[in-house]
Amino acid sequence: MKVYFPIAIVLLLLFQQCSFSHANPDPNAQKSNNMDKNQPSGHEKNAVYSHTDSSAVILTDAQWKKILPAAVYDIARNKGTERPGSSALENSKEIGTYYCAVCGNPLFRSDTKFESGCGWPSFYEPISKGSIIYAADHSYGMDRTEVLCGRCKSHLGHVFHDGPPPTGLRYCINGVVLDFQKAQDAEKKYEDGKK
Repeated sequence: MKVYFPIAIVLLLLFQQCSFSHANPDPNAQKSNNMDKNQPSGHEKNAVYSHTDSSAVILTDAQWKKILPAAVYDIARNKGTERPGSSALENSKEIGTYYCAVCGNPLFRSDTKFESGCGWPSFYEPISKGSIIYAADHSYGMDRTEVLCGRCKSHLGHVFHDGPPPTGLRYCINGVVLDFQKAQDAEKKYEDGKK
């Protein structure tokens, strides 16, 4: 029995650490941006969603399944693909920022978005080098480069070398895994102009 007791403690500690893999080390730091009025609604169950926290998010599939809508979970965690032409964001011309719908990580600015005709929102450049990570994808007999969120490693889409200058890249992204927030200045100017 003495041999099993230390093993049980080690397993219990490992399980506890996995369950709380995204703890905020600073008790005085701002709580999750779910309280931020500028955050999109629908993220109340997702305590890791933040537009400002850049720390890595590591959750189990079961934990993701509890906090994500089914469509987002399917694409982000199961590497699914939405139907071409089904995203309202594909043809959007609004000025603002596109975020990961899974964790809130800033991904693309609207001024890097372009009309590619591929059926998905397309961008030629991410916000920063760390906002996106890449992985080889050899599924379906193709050699492609998968695009993942740099914070939560959720599947976003793929990047191709047929985009416009200055990068020549086309980040073909599933709209389901994107959140959009209008630029504050542009929205303020619009509202002021209506008065």
